[in-house]
Amino acid sequence: MGNGDDDDVLGGVYQLDSPEKTQAFYRDWAARYDEDMVVNRYVSPDRVAAAMAAEVADLTAPILDLGCGTGISGRALQDAGFTTIDATDFSDEMLSAARGKHVYRKLTKGDLHDPIPARPGDYANFAAIGVFSPGHAPADMIDTVMALLPPGGCFGFTLNEHALAEKVYQAHIEELADQGAAEIRFAEMGPHLEALGTKSMVYVLRRPIPA
Repeated sequence: MGNGDDDDVLGGVYQLDSPEKTQAFYRDWAARYDEDMVVNRYVSPDRVAAAMAAEVADLTAPILDLGCGTGISGRALQDAGFTTIDATDFSDEMLSAARGKHVYRKLTKGDLHDPIPARPGDYANFAAIGVFSPGHAPADMIDTVMALLPPGGCFGFTLNEHALAEKVYQAHIEELADQGAAEIRFAEMGPHLEALGTKSMVYVLRRPIPA
């Protein structure tokens, strides 16, 4: 799905209105993606990885990196201490770049309409860095991930400024917390693409452990 989702970098990504256009966009962007992220100082992956590592007791337990893009997020998770990292993305070109980083145990191509190739119990934790934004992943994808987690499992993700402006994402998170379906373990606004001055909210949600 690609990480780093500011419109100054992505250009026309928010005008993508079909799976075909989305596939083509990321296919063409894959070759220069890492360079763009380095130039614009993309720090959200490191922020999520650090927040997750502080909440997860067993860093050897398997984690699924959703929408891994070229693998920048996987490298951040590895640098934070995670040792068993799988990933999914809908772009063959992005997955090829991610494969070259040698941080993932397994890479799986996902579908834009069914992006989580996992069953309950497959993964102890999940991450989705640079994935939630209007026109990409909807807010109810958070419910799907939480249902796949074991009790005590964590889900770390970002909301960029476009997602925050929509309000629906944060409202959904607060609703899950009010219902007792998720514990908000970490929520912090901070830098996203530092060179552009953009920010993102980093969340870590935990599936409650029954009393």
